[in-house]
Amino acid sequence: MKFGNKQSLARFMAGASILTLGAAASTAAAQDVGTGAQPSETAQEVAADDGGNVIIVSGIRASLQDAMNIKRDAVGVVDAISAEDIGKFPDTNLAESLQRITGVSIDRESGEGSKVTVRGFGPDFNLVLLNGRQMPASGLGSCCEAPASRSFDFANLASEGIAGVEVYKSGRATLPSGGIGSVINVKTPRPLDRPGFQGSIGVKGVLDHTFENTEITPEISGVISKTFADDTFGILLSGSYQRRKASLAQFNAGWREGYLGSDSSSWGSLPTTGGVENRPGPDDIYQTPQNAGYDFTNIDRERINGQAVLQFSPSDQFTATVDYTFSQNTIDAETNSIGVWFNHGATASSWTDGPVAGPNFYAEDFGPGKDLAITGAVAANRNTNHSLGGNLQWNHPSGWRFELDAHHSTAESEPTSPFGSNIAVGSAIFGVQNQSIDFTSDMPVISVQMYPGSEIDASNIRPSGNAFRTAYMKDRINEVRLSGGKDFDDGFIESLDFGVTYTDNKVRSAYGFLQTDSWGGTLSAEDTPDGLYTLQDLPDDLAGMEGSQDPAVIPNYFTVDTVSLIDLLDREIGVCTTPWVGTPTGEGCLAEYTVDRLLNERTIAPYLQTIHAFDILADEAHLRLGLRYEATDVSSSALVPSPDGASLVSFNEIAIVDSNPSDTVFTTLKGSYDNWLPAIDFDMTPIQDVVLRASYSHTITRPAYNNLDGGLTVNSPARVSGGSTGFSGNPGLLPYKSKNIDLSAEWYYAPASYLSVGYFNKKVSNFIGNSIRQSSAFDLRDPSAGAIFREAVARQGSNAPFAPDAANPGASILDYVVANYPDAVDYDAGGMPVGILAQPGDPLLIFNISQPGNSDQSATLSGWEFAITHSFWDTGFGVILNYTIVNSNTEYELLRPGFDPEPQFAVTGVSDSANAVLYYDKGGFQARVAYNWRDEFLSGFGTDPFFTEEYGQFDVSASYEFANGISVFAEGINVTNADRKGHMRADQAVYFAAPGYARYAGGVRSTW
Repeated sequence: MKFGNKQSLARFMAGASILTLGAAASTAAAQDVGTGAQPSETAQEVAADDGGNVIIVSGIRASLQDAMNIKRDAVGVVDAISAEDIGKFPDTNLAESLQRITGVSIDRESGEGSKVTVRGFGPDFNLVLLNGRQMPASGLGSCCEAPASRSFDFANLASEGIAGVEVYKSGRATLPSGGIGSVINVKTPRPLDRPGFQGSIGVKGVLDHTFENTEITPEISGVISKTFADDTFGILLSGSYQRRKASLAQFNAGWREGYLGSDSSSWGSLPTTGGVENRPGPDDIYQTPQNAGYDFTNIDRERINGQAVLQFSPSDQFTATVDYTFSQNTIDAETNSIGVWFNHGATASSWTDGPVAGPNFYAEDFGPGKDLAITGAVAANRNTNHSLGGNLQWNHPSGWRFELDAHHSTAESEPTSPFGSNIAVGSAIFGVQNQSIDFTSDMPVISVQMYPGSEIDASNIRPSGNAFRTAYMKDRINEVRLSGGKDFDDGFIESLDFGVTYTDNKVRSAYGFLQTDSWGGTLSAEDTPDGLYTLQDLPDDLAGMEGSQDPAVIPNYFTVDTVSLIDLLDREIGVCTTPWVGTPTGEGCLAEYTVDRLLNERTIAPYLQTIHAFDILADEAHLRLGLRYEATDVSSSALVPSPDGASLVSFNEIAIVDSNPSDTVFTTLKGSYDNWLPAIDFDMTPIQDVVLRASYSHTITRPAYNNLDGGLTVNSPARVSGGSTGFSGNPGLLPYKSKNIDLSAEWYYAPASYLSVGYFNKKVSNFIGNSIRQSSAFDLRDPSAGAIFREAVARQGSNAPFAPDAANPGASILDYVVANYPDAVDYDAGGMPVGILAQPGDPLLIFNISQPGNSDQSATLSGWEFAITHSFWDTGFGVILNYTIVNSNTEYELLRPGFDPEPQFAVTGVSDSANAVLYYDKGGFQARVAYNWRDEFLSGFGTDPFFTEEYGQFDVSASYEFANGISVFAEGINVTNADRKGHMRADQAVYFAAPGYARYAGGVRSTW
């Protein structure tokens, strides 16, 4: 289903309208009409019909009408979502609600919405506020890199404690800077907003429909609000506990860089003759797979949220508020994988036609000793957020008003497992004779043929290499804002606003790892208990995508008793106590930090804004003029290792050795920048119920944290013949800067019904790109290109195994080196040979070192937003439709090779998106069905691009409220089990493919 042009849009709108003849309704829908300045203060809207009768509007319609009023009354372009009632937000997850807003799409993690993209700008380009305050963000990288994102993860917050969400799409001087795509303000309830005694409590059971028979897990939430002393004092308490268990299956592949068809000399490139069907032409470009596998992950997620709010308002002039917000999200995961690696020797392959050629299949034959990789991993990581804030407001009868707001907020991410934040414990069956991948189906099919006696059975498995990575991140923000203003009763100036904000942001990110690069095998199969590995049916657990049931697919994988395997390996070879690389803490398999980065940003931001009102045509027009100045100082300190050796541990892996891990020092670099940020908004009503808007503003987005971190690091293991990587940050980076134009027309033709069309244009400069240079580092040498290794291969034969094998003593490459060059052998703690050490005369080891820098290139993103919200009279039915077109003048050039001397520049995340929601709300019964769609987009790029393919998802929900305030409800997410998939340059160069699974929930809620 493609929506690439106006005809597609018309078909989408027509098709979505037909939905109004059908069915039930979606959990994720009532969201989007809104906008945002103030969330709904009540779930009920009181109106009068033509006969003077009072009509109570509640539930979905009240939420939509409230959101529509916010949009209509706002100065500038704003959208919002309001809670239908206290403790009753439209969705189980904030991100899943936000995706219903025009121009907003979401990223999913573990099947849940986590971060948002707005108008083609990804999560890092959208600033998230909590009650108008900038929130810290933390997370742990997938391997051993510094976490990058400043973007707040919406998965940390339960929706039951949210009163509303505002999405500011046009800039304004009074808002904190940081969001080129948008500024998103999450608002929590306040007791004085709802006088009296009010509350809500809900109980829910959740079931994920996945390959495991996961049990129903509980979710409990509640909020209580009470005011005292003639509503001058109030207290609000809210909390939620959510447990979710799920299983995810996925195909993953790593790819070599893009080669021109004329290249036949690089490792991984295609041979010029033999084994290649429909070889790419000399000017075509292609990529070959480096590795591929199937991952099976069981997830246990626990989320705890809580908030306490005290308010005191002795008069209409003064209000004091103290609030504390807590959130904790813990994810335990167990992953079992099976997969293959390619050595790019005796290969056979077939290719689609160019100019971007994709593989139909890629295969390789091997001599004895090639491994079928079997990996187990257990990890538990926790994100914890605290925010303590205070607010004083004083509104004088003369029109002057002042506000003082301050908060101290932290976000912290750390492992709760004794094995670290991200681990891989490898095992293998060393007996692959042939392996191949068929890329012609949606789920690529991995096939293997094993040598006799090396069948896929637990009795043939040996442990191999392993890595235990320990990461930590903490982000702390202290912020103080003093603002004031005056409202004027008459005259050209309607209001004057001014203020200043001081923000002190400190970020610490650290990691270390324990690694034993014994990928050629450690214990023998006889010394490894078979009970550590349980055979599983792979096609059954991978079901859901075309190809997963192919007769040629690997028939089995293993669930690994990873904890027992770690205990065994630590007893026998000391993987946690005496690893090859890293310094143990002495607690489990946790590592001392070898990289420790500290970042400090201090920003002072004064602003001035005026709003002017005057009559034009049918109604009052408004002009808002604002100017914000921001000055930021950056200080980055980094403690990084200085490795001093390299060891070849397999045919394609080189372990980086640091024999003196304590020999590190902190280095500090500084940077600074300042920006003037004007914002102008104009709106008018030329005829009744029609609003025209125009906005011009400058906005910025600050560089990602990992781009600012100083210090050069190289990753281990390095790769033979290219692919070794390193990274160096740049604290002197300038922020992205965008000059924005927004135009819109809105027609509010009936209660809870409107039609809008908007155009936006954003010209962004100071883009940050990674320049990649091929360079040596720390004078490290390459043992794979050294004379000793070349001699060993020549004497033993190119098909000889690398590591010693008890069944064939003296036959391996290492056997030869041990016998002839014992001083060049790398031994483990038990005296076993594990690698070939680099020698002083070996060639330098070359790394692809990337470093971010501001580009002199700019990009223009423009597009259109179409939205309609329509209520079908008093039938109870209504529909919400929106479609967003996003265009960019930058595009990744697929025909340029991966290691182009001039790095590529393109904007990621640019894609069209659409939503269709049908709802019914009458007589206590509510039902919704929603469809959310996003077109294919460029997810990211380094030497090569990777794309996420188009995706559409249906969500449904229904509820019935009894007269006593008790309601029962049921909901489903992704009820059609939509699959997700991504590819590299060519469509068939798939880097991930994941069957989709539905998630269902049902429960009861009581509101009073």
